[in-house]
Amino acid sequence: MHRIILILTLFLFIPDIYIYGMYIVRKTRKRLLRTAYWLPTALLVAGYVYFMMLTGDNAMANHTQGIGRLAIITLLIVVPKTVFMLCSLIGVLAHAVIRRCPRKLFTAIGLILAVVSFFNILYGTLVGTTRFETQETEYRSAALPQGFDGYRIVQISDIHIGSWRDNPEAIDRLTDKVNALKPDLIVFTGDLVNQQSHEIDGFQETLSKLHAPDGVFSILGNHDYGDYYRWPSPQAKEQDLAYLKEQQKAMGWKLLNNEHAVLHHKGDSIALIGVENDGEPPFSQHANLSQALKGTDGMFRILLSHNPSHWRREVLPKSDIPLMLAGHTHAMQSIFLGHSLAELIYPEWGGMYYEGSRALYVNIGIGYVGLPFRLGAWPEITVLTLRKNK
Repeated sequence: MHRIILILTLFLFIPDIYIYGMYIVRKTRKRLLRTAYWLPTALLVAGYVYFMMLTGDNAMANHTQGIGRLAIITLLIVVPKTVFMLCSLIGVLAHAVIRRCPRKLFTAIGLILAVVSFFNILYGTLVGTTRFETQETEYRSAALPQGFDGYRIVQISDIHIGSWRDNPEAIDRLTDKVNALKPDLIVFTGDLVNQQSHEIDGFQETLSKLHAPDGVFSILGNHDYGDYYRWPSPQAKEQDLAYLKEQQKAMGWKLLNNEHAVLHHKGDSIALIGVENDGEPPFSQHANLSQALKGTDGMFRILLSHNPSHWRREVLPKSDIPLMLAGHTHAMQSIFLGHSLAELIYPEWGGMYYEGSRALYVNIGIGYVGLPFRLGAWPEITVLTLRKNK
């Protein structure tokens, strides 16, 4: 997050220099007005210096909300200016090639698009982060036991509870919405916290209200291990993870760490398998799939694994697991016309994917890390219904 904010802040100077040279200098000779134009940029740089250099080693953990707001303000300034600059540049180039082409037309288009982008970012911040949406999907298999035909699983993922300190009411609404769906089973596919387990303090009672007849099962995500926090000692980091495990148990969640549970329904049974995080470098790799599978031979199996890249890296080539549920990507917290920047990193970044009869579902998450923004990639509650093919 430090690097992202720094890059955005530095990138801010490019459209600023262009707009200053092309418009500000030409429109006014008053030195005070020319100087005032640079004030927002100067304040952003000052904010970055304060949070990232003057607030200690764990700025993201200790000033989550402040840094998030700084990032949003940066976006509100950078993106509209960049959009306007690009439109203006196109106008300049078009006019150079076709002298009759009016540059003012491109300037007007740039202004309109800049305003649209500004309000989209504002909407994604003020509304998008709490616009919880339910996604209904099905998985069909001839191997599914008859007793599980119509079985409803609700999947939630990536709550990142530390980001909800200023809005605990949203987590209350989340639990109410999940319970109202009346699932047979609730699964959580990792990243309960951002950096340290004590972020969950004050939320335990709310999260313990999640209820399903067959229980609430969870796994760990990359953020849950405390790898993004600078700990005073290795022992402190171990104690932090132990506390997170204890709190999940106290909430009534059943954490699956490279192990499985057998679910029974209408006279039949299936295996629910959970592995620790297994991500592509630099993300942590703690999964032991073979250990988690022991004792499940011949059973229909559903795997919970936080990172979707685990599916192609190990699950498909080294097992016959028919269905995996993952999270992690957040769809980069933005989807436009059905596409996300997450596609540049993850072939499977949101929704259902198939390889023959085997499938992966990627939930795009509830929360956010650092940047309090979601546009198009609304916080997701997945309802997965199992169907037996006749």
